[in-house]
Amino acid sequence: MSFNNLDQLYRSVIMDHYKKPRNKGSLEENSVTIDMNNPTCGDRIHLTLKINNGIVEDAKFDGEGCSISMSSASMMTDIIKGKKVEEALELADIFSKMMLGEDYDDKYDLGDVEALQGVSKFPARIKCATLAWKAMEKGVKEESK
Repeated sequence: MSFNNLDQLYRSVIMDHYKKPRNKGSLEENSVTIDMNNPTCGDRIHLTLKINNGIVEDAKFDGEGCSISMSSASMMTDIIKGKKVEEALELADIFSKMMLGEDYDDKYDLGDVEALQGVSKFPARIKCATLAWKAMEKGVKEESK
């Protein structure tokens, strides 16, 4: 597949998550709630996580922001559901390295998350892409205290 075709595929995956977000909403009972924003661009996220016995059983988000920010939140909630907290944190670390253009461990199938790789070429957009991931890290760390 040529670079242009791959780039177009990634764009369509991002737009699909933006227009039809997965896990949009909020969890009520026994959930961890995290609100974060990116003051430089106005993106904001309200993330709720249901964590039981060290497993992220469910994850939902709400918020406002650009296509990168909201599609990243959709992808992140999809990939961490059912994972152990340690695995969710590993995924956040891998995602952070991907955004910085660093080598990362490919032990996980990142699925749609890989579509965000191109964001690393646009430093101003990295904070948009990582907002939901930072919120998740904060939430699982607070939960484990």
